Amino acid sequence: MLVLRERRPGPGAPGASGGPTVLELRANGIFVMDTAEHASERALAEAALRAVAEPRRVLVGGLGLGFTLDRVLADRRVQQVDVVEIEPALVEWMRDGTIPHGPRLLADQRVRVVVADVVHAVTEAGRSSYDVVLLDIDNGPAHLVHDVNAAVYDPPFLAVLRERLTPGGTLVVWSADRAARLATALREVFGDVEERAQEVRLHEREEHYWLYSARRSPSA
Repeated sequence: MLVLRERRPGPGAPGASGGPTVLELRANGIFVMDTAEHASERALAEAALRAVAEPRRVLVGGLGLGFTLDRVLADRRVQQVDVVEIEPALVEWMRDGTIPHGPRLLADQRVRVVVADVVHAVTEAGRSSYDVVLLDIDNGPAHLVHDVNAAVYDPPFLAVLRERLTPGGTLVVWSADRAARLATALREVFGDVEERAQEVRLHEREEHYWLYSARRSPSA
C-alpha cells in the first residue's frame, strides 16, 4: 500500500518557519522519502552525469518524488529520459499535481514514463541502450518494500543493465545502507565499483545514504 501524507516540519528543519508542508512517501508502512531531504536523490543523478561526456539517453528506475528526474532534466545534454515506476498511484500523483512539482516534470517532452516492474521493463526492452542508468528502488537491497525487487541487485539483472549501457556508460545505484553484497555483484559484472557515502539529515538526525557507481568499459 502506497501512502502520501503531509507533515509539519520540526523546529530547525527545512520549511519550519512558514515554509511548505513536507510530503512524506510511505510504502507498506515503510518510510521511503520526503520533500524535506532530497540531496542524495539529486546526487544520484549528478554522479552519473559527471562521469559521462554525452548523457543523451537516461533510464531512471524508480520515480520517487521526482528529485532525481528533476536533476536529470536540468542537464541540457539529456535528450531522452525513460522512467520506470512500479506504482501507478505515484505516477498519477505526479501528473495531477498532488505532488506540486510533478506536472512540470512529466510535461517535459523528453520524459517517457513506463508503469512496470523495472526488471521486466528493461529485460523486455530489446536492444534499447542508455548512456546513464539510475536505480533508486525501494530503500536499497537490505530494505525491500516490494520483494520482487530483490532481483534488481543480483548479477543476472546487473548484467542486463551492463548490456543496455553504451560503451563508457554509467550505472549508479542508491541504497539506504552500505551494501557489501551489491558492491560484490557490481564488481562481478562490471569489474570495478565506486562506493560513496552521502551525508543526509533525516528526521532531525545525521545519517548516511550510499551511492554505488559502475561503468561499462569504453572499449566494450
